[in-house]
Amino acid sequence: MAGSGPGLARQDVRFEPNERPPLPMAAGLGVQYALICLASIVLTPTVMITVAGGSAEYLSWAVFAALVISGITTAIQARSVGRIGAGYVLIMGSTSAFIAVSVTAIEQGGPGMLAVLIIASSLVQFLLASRMALLRRVFTPTVAGTVLILIPVTLTPMILRKLAEVPAGAPTAAGPLVAGVTLAVTVLVPLRFSGALRLWAPALGIVAGSLVAGLGFGIYDMSSVYEARWIGLPDLAYPGLDLSFRPEFWALLPSFLMVTLVSAMDTLGDAIAIQRVSWRRPRAIDFRSIQGAIASDGAGNLLSGLAGTVPNTTYGVGIAVAELTGVTSRAIGMCVGVVFAAFAFLPKLLALIIAIPGPVVAAYFIVVVALIFVFGMKILLQEGLDYRNGLVVGVAFWLGIVFQFDWIYPEQIVGAWEEFLGNGMTVGGITVILLTIFAEVTGGRRARLKTRLSDDTWSEVDAFLVKFAARKGWDEEMETRLRAVGEETMQILGRAEAEAAAEAETGEARSLLLIASSDGPAADLEFIATTDEKNVEDQLAMLSEVAAGVPVEAETPLRLLRHYASSIRHQQYHDIDILTIRVESAPQVAGDF
Repeated sequence: MAGSGPGLARQDVRFEPNERPPLPMAAGLGVQYALICLASIVLTPTVMITVAGGSAEYLSWAVFAALVISGITTAIQARSVGRIGAGYVLIMGSTSAFIAVSVTAIEQGGPGMLAVLIIASSLVQFLLASRMALLRRVFTPTVAGTVLILIPVTLTPMILRKLAEVPAGAPTAAGPLVAGVTLAVTVLVPLRFSGALRLWAPALGIVAGSLVAGLGFGIYDMSSVYEARWIGLPDLAYPGLDLSFRPEFWALLPSFLMVTLVSAMDTLGDAIAIQRVSWRRPRAIDFRSIQGAIASDGAGNLLSGLAGTVPNTTYGVGIAVAELTGVTSRAIGMCVGVVFAAFAFLPKLLALIIAIPGPVVAAYFIVVVALIFVFGMKILLQEGLDYRNGLVVGVAFWLGIVFQFDWIYPEQIVGAWEEFLGNGMTVGGITVILLTIFAEVTGGRRARLKTRLSDDTWSEVDAFLVKFAARKGWDEEMETRLRAVGEETMQILGRAEAEAAAEAETGEARSLLLIASSDGPAADLEFIATTDEKNVEDQLAMLSEVAAGVPVEAETPLRLLRHYASSIRHQQYHDIDILTIRVESAPQVAGDF
């Protein structure tokens, strides 16, 4: 059964999210997390603003704001504020995914227009978080994976510019050698070593490249570092908000929305991963936590737009540290947030990072975009590249490349269309979304039953499934399996409804939507109901425990459901549950039940 199974307790988890480690340990790990992520948070706005030709004052302000907002949102992810925040240690920081579109926005409309575009993107993230269940057929891994593999395409010209960014009069070999050393250390260290040293590979690469640049070629300009104060605030260079909504704004908005979808999918993956490494005993994925993580992303981008800095997102390196240390307490996230905010008030440290030579930064981002591409491919492969998905991804990726580099009808695509179609992520993202919607709309017709959960609901469901099986021409054995799954599922939902009504002391019934579709000889059933706190996947896993926590009277429906269904997935969102069950005609014993 996908997504569940008893599994063995993870003995390497020393502190779960609800447990509190000693203060020295929490503070030490908070500093470790922050140091690992500090360079990425600072270098992302540095690249964005220097490539776009922004002022040094604006750069200092943007870096300061990025660190403060990263600290705030990291703390929110850990502690949660209402429905905002995952409730886990998810490190937040500047995202390189927005660099390409942000540079274009600054060049065409200035920092004020960039700020408004980021605010508009944040509203989309709030929408995705609140309507995640309803948008699940459009907000797909295929969409996110395609846009991810197009990000390196859009960033390549900027990386090439940074590679050649050396002072006038510097030796010809300075750029290539500095970039080569940085790249070699960043790549070879994780290939040779594992554990803590692997996590420090990016920082070691930056240090090695900077040493070669400064000691070997004298191209590390330390004048700004000497002039910076040890403790203080940057000059106020707040760019404000450009609310003129010029044509350039509307041309760039789709690109920002495409990258926002990618950022949300990245956060979704990180939110799932941190749940898997945070508990000693495996649990079903809590999609309410994922909604909270994406909402926190939206809050971070809203704050970033209002403050005039680059957007932020979750950092996967934090998950690796959590798995390595076995400490996943929420207290760690709070400590990281405090450390990030403290770093923002250390101008000399920030100036040291901002002054890192262009070839070092470029080599660092070569590794970053390579990992982004691989992550996108992983998402696509996990989703499954069958003929349909492969066709969609291939066409979208090719169109994204040719429009990004003006290889197709450049003389005819001018004016507003040139701005709109000049970004590969926009073209590729819109292509994959439109093709996905087309496939969804023109796919096989789904049968639907909308009713209320009550004692009489089972008869409606049974009649619905009998009619569905007859329409598909399935034999008696398949019809029996369908009806058995429907009966046991309704017993589970009916018991949950009775318990919920008793606790609330109200006779109001939960609503139920049953959607049935076929996939060759198999049936996919979706039971969509208003929220119940119990997760069926967790209850099924508990059946195999020696000290089972499932009441005896509840075991029979669960065991029968496990017997008749080939896979069961229970997605719990805020205010809605989706129980997806696959039924195959041939008897099948799933090894991961």
